[in-house]
Amino acid sequence: MAGSADVVFAGGGVIGLSAAWLSAEQGLTVRVVDPEPGRGAAWVAGGMLAPVAEATFGEEALVGLFLDAAARWPAFASRLTEATGMETGFQECGTVAVALDASDRAEIDQLLDFRRELGLDTSRLSASECRSLVPGLSPAIRGGALMPGEQQVDNRAVVLALIEACARAGVDLVAERVASVSLGRDGAADGVLTEGGTLIPAGTVVLAAGAETPRIGGVPAGVIPPVRPVKGHMLRLRATGTGTAAGTAAGTAAGTAAGTGQAFEHIVRGLVHGHHSYLVPRADGSVVLGATAEERGYETTVRAGAVHMLLDDARLLLPGIDEWELLECIAGLRPGSPDNAPFVGPTSVPHLVLATGHYRNGFLLTPITAQAVAAYLTTGTVPPPLDAFPADRHLSAAPPAGT
Repeated sequence: MAGSADVVFAGGGVIGLSAAWLSAEQGLTVRVVDPEPGRGAAWVAGGMLAPVAEATFGEEALVGLFLDAAARWPAFASRLTEATGMETGFQECGTVAVALDASDRAEIDQLLDFRRELGLDTSRLSASECRSLVPGLSPAIRGGALMPGEQQVDNRAVVLALIEACARAGVDLVAERVASVSLGRDGAADGVLTEGGTLIPAGTVVLAAGAETPRIGGVPAGVIPPVRPVKGHMLRLRATGTGTAAGTAAGTAAGTAAGTGQAFEHIVRGLVHGHHSYLVPRADGSVVLGATAEERGYETTVRAGAVHMLLDDARLLLPGIDEWELLECIAGLRPGSPDNAPFVGPTSVPHLVLATGHYRNGFLLTPITAQAVAAYLTTGTVPPPLDAFPADRHLSAAPPAGT
């Protein structure tokens, strides 16, 4: 490893890889340090780009950010494919929210009214309209809502394409784990030290390690904002009958979306006796089922109870899921923040930058975060709208002496 890079990214998830790629395309020399790039929370994600479905009470400030981010995805996905020749699974598929009982329906209706007040594109659906859009839904469904403009990507295809894009752009991928930030005599960040004892010098350090960010040493107290791990279980299944003519509700629970090989066309967000779940159909016939939200610290063991809950809720929505093939059970850690908004931008330590705290919207916010980080590294300014979410917004000043 020769010389100092302009910037080193501590963390190679979807945020670190995308920002590294765009920064290298701006002419910077870039290194990404991660033992397994793309294999953290990004590997476990659903890949939903859902600004409308994610808009909820008390998060009005995030709606504009979500909508701006979603609008950047078509061009970002196209650019990534052009740079690598690899597909991203980008689809404009829409989301159908469905309610299992009357209280679930009431909650969806309340959210629907809230989203309409914000000017978001949503419409109420009857139970029969839900079943028409998603073949195989249970007869017990009480109705729901349609969010037609929402999108998805294949999360794993995206991170693999980003790794290739980084390699083609000259980004140096270092397969080690960052132990600490190196600070010079002036207190400024000047590189990172890996767990293997390698010092990687750089002009600027970007902490993009997701939920692991607070565990990176060497940073003075009071600099890293409160990022916490939120565990999520995710399952992958394959619907029987995918790749064939449409199935029946009593048999396969869903036929294939016309000509695509998908189990159904739309993302399904279910509310089951107050529990939230989602099913995301992939073009290869698999379906991503998620997700739990568990405050268990840094623990990623796959738990039988969580898997049972996800499957039990899913089969109440789509009874034929009992016949589907279970391909994978996995758990990961989302980087949560107090207001569910990311931390992007400089810290009080010179040359130390944050790009973390994206919680459940890491993929949605990928293009806008990557562009903002690359812009900051080349101009010294975080552009809007991310400038409204500074990295130090949840850091309190030290209390006065004697209090």
